[in-house]
Amino acid sequence: MLPVLALVGRPNVGKSTLFNRLTRTRDALVADQPGLTRDRQYGVGRLGPRPYVVVDTGGIGGQRNAVQDLMERQAQQAIAEADCVLLIVDARAGLTAGDQAIAEDMRRTGKPITLVVNKTEGLDFDSLSGDFHAMGMGVPVPIAAVHGRGVRRLIERVLGDAPAEAPSQPAGESEPGIQIALIGRPNVGKSTLVNRLLGEERVLVYDQPGTTRDSIRVPFERDGKAYALIDTAGVRRRAKISEVVEKFSVIKTLQAIEQANVVLLVLDAQQGIADQDAGLAGHVVDSGRALVVVINKWDGLANDLRDRIRSEMERRLPFLDFAEWRFVSALHGSGVGHLLGAVEAAYRAATADLKTPTLTSILEEAVAEHQPPLVHGRRIKLRYAHQGGKNPPIIVVHGNQTAQVPASYQRYLMNRFRGRLGLRGTPLRIEFKTGDNPYAGQRNRLTERQHRKRKRLMRHVRGKR
Repeated sequence: MLPVLALVGRPNVGKSTLFNRLTRTRDALVADQPGLTRDRQYGVGRLGPRPYVVVDTGGIGGQRNAVQDLMERQAQQAIAEADCVLLIVDARAGLTAGDQAIAEDMRRTGKPITLVVNKTEGLDFDSLSGDFHAMGMGVPVPIAAVHGRGVRRLIERVLGDAPAEAPSQPAGESEPGIQIALIGRPNVGKSTLVNRLLGEERVLVYDQPGTTRDSIRVPFERDGKAYALIDTAGVRRRAKISEVVEKFSVIKTLQAIEQANVVLLVLDAQQGIADQDAGLAGHVVDSGRALVVVINKWDGLANDLRDRIRSEMERRLPFLDFAEWRFVSALHGSGVGHLLGAVEAAYRAATADLKTPTLTSILEEAVAEHQPPLVHGRRIKLRYAHQGGKNPPIIVVHGNQTAQVPASYQRYLMNRFRGRLGLRGTPLRIEFKTGDNPYAGQRNRLTERQHRKRKRLMRHVRGKR
């Protein structure tokens, strides 16, 4: 399971800026104004060899009002979920009574705490560190989140103190079969779909604490093949998450995505597409997992309504054009029998072995049909391609001036590779690499020879004068 890091502190100390650095996103709104973050913000990051989940929170200790009380309740829930707490303070403001009060509250949680001193750019931290050492929270870690300075060192220290991941199983004892995670909003029919796939009432939903804290993993076999379904709690809009029983749902869903080989994103045809549907889909794409989009509750809809729903889904989720879409009724079973076939196809595409001659041949055909553009009067040259990774498939293209390949041409190549290789159901990533120019040194030597020849000629002319 991924370690969970909660960012807490007074308003406007740079928590959201650090969140964006740790996740390499711009998901958190950042401005020089306190109180912008109110709900918890979740993201998956990876600086160094180990991934993690980061939870951004609103400021603690602001002016007391109803909104502030709700913000602090959200922060307390994030702290309860966390494996490690990062207490952020502002180096420019110095140590405040608010920082000390928050530190006292954090000590009572019993969680591992790392004191992070932000906004240290341009300051002599050695002369400032005495006050922060006096907080009695260990050695403070100076960073400049806006520039990324010290952030990697912070993560290396925090993850060194975090609870260890579950040990990997010995060779030959790994989890058998394809791991399938079902994700989506509440009441879209995930548990009903699990039961339909299993052919029995295997998964129940209880309205009591503890039932949604952990994802439910159910191994099973079908036609001699092993699978495992990971049923997750429904992810509601953050503003509506208030019950204790739901507080782990977002983290568990992110962790289930990381554990899975293939993700089933379950949508409700009768509710349409919501922002949290698009957000969950974005997490799947970012993680590189194979994906099957399941539109549930499709039975009983009129044809014109079905056409309208299809049009809305294509408009709201255009970045899922690589995925298989399946229209089913989990309650009545229509269309469900084809889901495992779509899962198998997506898994095969995500883990396919792509031969270098085949990739290079496809690249050459694509370039011959539509050449890359000119850059400063010189044609971009793409020479050969090879596989750089699996799940998702990564194709590495070598050539010159590859940093100048425009996005439109990258999409052209991606569609060409996907169509020729039949990579349906998995994201595809293309990386470009430019090799060293073997003639660069000769060109420099030639320039030096020409320069020496010119000097000899000038001396000869002056001597004749």
